[in-house]
Amino acid sequence: MYGDREMHKITCSECGQESEVPFKPDGDRPVYCRDCFAKRKPQRY
Repeated sequence: MYGDREMHKITCSECGQESEVPFKPDGDRPVYCRDCFAKRKPQRY
């Protein structure tokens, strides 16, 4: 899905589900799985 991007395993800060993200988390900010990220993202009109 992300082509040749390196994926990093994470545990979602909201639901605890294991997932992968196309960036290396820095540990300073919460990291969310795709579903929780979509729920937190403001809706665009």
